[in-house]
Amino acid sequence: MSDAANLDVFDRRESEVRGYVRAFPTVFDRASGSTLVDADGREYLDFFAGAGVLNYGHNNPVFTRALIEYLERDGIIHGLDMATSAKRAFIEAFEQYVLAPRGLDHKLQFTGPTGANAVEAALKVARQATGRTNVVAFTNGFHGLSVGALAATGNSTYREAAGMPLDNVTRLPFDGYLGAEIDTLDLFEKMLDDPGSGLDLPAAVIVEAVQGEGGINVATVPWLQRLRALTADRGILLILDEIQAGVGRTGTFFAFEAAGIVPDIVTVSKSISGSGLPMSLVLLRPEVDVWKPGAHTGTFRGNNLAFVSARVALETYWADAAFTDGVAAKSALLRTELDAIAAEHPELGLAPRGRGLMYGLACDGDRTLAGRISKEAFTRGLVIETSGAFDEVLKFLPALTITEDELRAGLAIVRESLDAVLAA
Repeated sequence: MSDAANLDVFDRRESEVRGYVRAFPTVFDRASGSTLVDADGREYLDFFAGAGVLNYGHNNPVFTRALIEYLERDGIIHGLDMATSAKRAFIEAFEQYVLAPRGLDHKLQFTGPTGANAVEAALKVARQATGRTNVVAFTNGFHGLSVGALAATGNSTYREAAGMPLDNVTRLPFDGYLGAEIDTLDLFEKMLDDPGSGLDLPAAVIVEAVQGEGGINVATVPWLQRLRALTADRGILLILDEIQAGVGRTGTFFAFEAAGIVPDIVTVSKSISGSGLPMSLVLLRPEVDVWKPGAHTGTFRGNNLAFVSARVALETYWADAAFTDGVAAKSALLRTELDAIAAEHPELGLAPRGRGLMYGLACDGDRTLAGRISKEAFTRGLVIETSGAFDEVLKFLPALTITEDELRAGLAIVRESLDAVLAA
């Protein structure tokens, strides 16, 4: 048995909860840019990017060099929420390259290292700031799997694993859930204004501008703008979950920027560190920052290595428009190719959707098709996952630094894999 095929120790000792290894059954050993290499030396093109953690690619040399230099000078690694040089430099860079250009005045809360940690903190502070408990979330939303975040997550498979009631969240239909011709916010507004609706005035609404795990569902600009107006008029805090759709994934630093709105709270994680190191943030309008000192903690909220690479990422990629211009060009290429694939197979009813380099090819006509394409693509050297309630969407999430040649090569594998699946 080859080294890459030898998964015995994982089968023997690792919990049955493991998931991605079942879709991509090999032992990965090295990675660079958009290329993964397994223990046998076989290369795979990566259209997965660590589920959106690696927007700048694997082992980006700019970040690696900065991390090595920091370690060699004995820089602080673990700092809780103490002040460090690395944290100060990151905050200053975040002010300069993210907040100031967008006219934002949000405070930064460093939470535990996962996206779910950030969502938990956002929900807690929203409830404290308003004195209310109910939160509105949307169909097919994904906000994490710890209990508070899971209550706002829609997928029944994840919810059933909680083993307890998931309360204090009202679920409403996301944009387009009832068809393109129906504005689902009509229902929300009606329920807010009708004392007989049974909807308790929410502390907050939590929403993704582009739903990732839910199937690459894109909220339209008018829908997001109306949601902001409805919440602002009624003193409801608006939380934008930018954990997967943020940090350039949809073509701008935040996915909500396309709508020109200002959320009260923003959750950021995944690619914020740049290097793949764990890091999460909650951005709070100053009047929402009602925390008492120490009211929300986390042992690993001071991952200074992540602060180092996060700072370098901002300085390297967000000082001008060159990076986002490149993402826009590759986005146009991806959309053109996905439209062509759909047009070549009208009988399948394939539907491309997304923004930036966050796209899905919905296979609603045959909900098993996306999974079969993904499996076939892996045998041909491409790592690409699925999403959606039925895993019916083939999900394109390549690194934002991927070259156009690599993007074309991966799309060619998708075409070959689709043809092979149909032939079979």
